Amino acid sequence: MPLVACGTEDADQIEIDSTVYRRLTHRRRYQRTCPCPGQRTWTAPQVPKLIPKGRLGVSVWVEILLDKFASYRPTERLLKHWQLLGVDLAPGTVADGLRRLEPLFQPIQEALCERNRQAVLTQGDETRWLVFIDQEGKVGHTWWLWVFGGGDTVVYVLDPTRSHQVPEQHFPKNASGVLLVDRYSAYKAMAQVKNGTLVLAFCWAHVRRDFVQVGKGWPELKAWALDWLQRIRELYRCNRQRLRQPADAAADAALRQAVTALQQQCLTELADPFLRAPCRKVLTSLQEHWSGLTLFVEDPRIPMDNNLSERRLRGPAVGRKNYYGSGALWSGRLAAMLFSIVATLKQWQINPRLWLRWFLESCAAAGGKAPPDIQPFLPWNLSEEQRGKLTDHATAPPLDSS
Repeated sequence: MPLVACGTEDADQIEIDSTVYRRLTHRRRYQRTCPCPGQRTWTAPQVPKLIPKGRLGVSVWVEILLDKFASYRPTERLLKHWQLLGVDLAPGTVADGLRRLEPLFQPIQEALCERNRQAVLTQGDETRWLVFIDQEGKVGHTWWLWVFGGGDTVVYVLDPTRSHQVPEQHFPKNASGVLLVDRYSAYKAMAQVKNGTLVLAFCWAHVRRDFVQVGKGWPELKAWALDWLQRIRELYRCNRQRLRQPADAAADAALRQAVTALQQQCLTELADPFLRAPCRKVLTSLQEHWSGLTLFVEDPRIPMDNNLSERRLRGPAVGRKNYYGSGALWSGRLAAMLFSIVATLKQWQINPRLWLRWFLESCAAAGGKAPPDIQPFLPWNLSEEQRGKLTDHATAPPLDSS
């Protein structure tokens, strides 16, 4: 039987062609032909460089910064990958370049911190970070990476201690508003909290973990723990329903009823003299933190947990395992600053690659220094047109920061 053409069947396939190139710039020279005294030869000005006399262009540094502080990979892996593309960079060259780039981001970090301090609602958390330097009075190399997430900024702070002084010094002395955290005692010891100007909201996810641990640690108490986990699940469900329908009085009443019932159950069980010690310990903690755990009832803007802060620390925790923290203090500061910048840009839905290219090209134009005025680079100062260019994943031309 003869075959008859009946159209085509198409398939779409995406390919990536990784190329690395060297750009050779020819600067024209001009010579005066008249026999006049004075300068006789003129040369066109050099192309702006991010690092004076450095061979690596802005695009190279953007990829290095993103690979390390947005993808959390060791720089050594990136350099080995580039060797396959015909580019062999010495690790020492890259490390020295990163050290020289660190001061460029300090003004941006300071601006992020200043705005973050003014947030009405902030989430906080902390995780271990290794800094391999010897510090007088400190044993070991364990530092702490703190994260403070405000309404439109995320700030990471690196400190050698896990003391209450870290969040205390981050916030103004007269700080007001709500700080959502776990039940770590350092937050409770903050002067702003003791003075009553800053109110702590506590995390229900951590409370839930208490009951999970009881169920796993004492099999005979598993049924008791599951009952409490079901009550907490119902609390989450009621809150989600109210957030979906903020004007629904019935949804608000259902949430308040669930909160009241949960508190009454807690008080009833604590009054039982035969209550097992593991159960009493968990319920006592629940009762002691009750006011902070129920702030979300009166203010729907307050989340029930600080899981967002834990997610923000997940990437740095991966980096902590991949490249073992930081080998120098400047390296640790650079990590905290880049974590802050990338997280804040993502919060504004700005492409970090485009923003970094724009900012570093401006630094190159300023002679390898931070621009005199960094205000135009801050996300909240961008115009709609500028933000549109920076959210486009396609290659965008440098923005005019003038």
